[in-house]
Amino acid sequence: MVTVGIDPHKHVHVAVAVGADGRTIGKPVTVKNDALLIPMLLKWIRSITDGVPVTWAIEDGRGFPRRLADGLLPTGHQVVWVPTRLASAHRKLHAATGAKSDTVSAAAAARAAIATPGLDRHRIDERVRELRVLVDYRADLIKRRTMVINQLKAQLHVWLDDTPGDLARPKQLAALNAVLDSARLSVNVRQALGDMAGEIADLNRRVADLDTTIKELVGPLAPTLLQITGISHISAAVLIAEIGDITRFPTSAKLARYTGCAPIPVYSADQERHRLHRGGNRRLNSVLYTAAIVQKRFHPAAQHLLARHEPTKGKRSARRILQRHLVDVIHRAMTTDQASWEHEITRHQLAA
Repeated sequence: MVTVGIDPHKHVHVAVAVGADGRTIGKPVTVKNDALLIPMLLKWIRSITDGVPVTWAIEDGRGFPRRLADGLLPTGHQVVWVPTRLASAHRKLHAATGAKSDTVSAAAAARAAIATPGLDRHRIDERVRELRVLVDYRADLIKRRTMVINQLKAQLHVWLDDTPGDLARPKQLAALNAVLDSARLSVNVRQALGDMAGEIADLNRRVADLDTTIKELVGPLAPTLLQITGISHISAAVLIAEIGDITRFPTSAKLARYTGCAPIPVYSADQERHRLHRGGNRRLNSVLYTAAIVQKRFHPAAQHLLARHEPTKGKRSARRILQRHLVDVIHRAMTTDQASWEHEITRHQLAA
């Protein structure tokens, strides 16, 4: 068994092959992150392994590491994700003091995967991959819209001493256009403010169209998940895109740790207490926070839970308890939904 550790970068990836005994095999390779990435990696590993089963260990990340993992999985090899902290620990353990390079980091990822057999395996479902692209694109559009709205509001405050309402809403944007039409402004200023308002309107349309598409995709994938109060189609899309295959979290406790909803135990002077976990996947944490706020307003069971804990825990701690409970509910719902999907996680077996 050979484990290949990969230190991914934007333009190049560095790979190191490590045997079961922890020793490197052959020479490391640096491959450009382009269309020939997967063929070059496969040609390299075949030249030094001679048909031995291969596990690809990639240091955890988003974006280009996922593209790399998606490309490796159809070859029939196993792909696992190595948390950054775990790879860092093995780098410090095996490398010389203070030593750090791409090769050292890749070897550390491989040794971490060998020492930790239960790492998350990468799996592919084409619908989840499609949804992930749309969710990421929607987040980018929202950021752009927020930036333009803030810029326009700042200029309106200077030129018209006016602060409009939520310009993401068509009615507020129409009211703003009426104000601009009647305002006494120079031609250039009117043109600039009008262009910003037009850009916001265009972004509003694109976000709305994207929301419709996401809703159509999410409906068949998450019928049980969508029944949870506070989980909209967009929230469900984020959960599916970020989590992917729910079976990689055998228990809801592991999902809670991943989302940053599990408190961290702190022991000192024979006293046990817990503190807030500020790590984890913050996008998922935001979805759970929003769901908890909605349930606080509209869900009787959640209101009862909060009323029971607020006198002793306080409002914030009670809301965090609700978020942790929601992780259990979401884990069960996603497990039920995934079991009803028409096909299993896609695995292509291609000829070597």
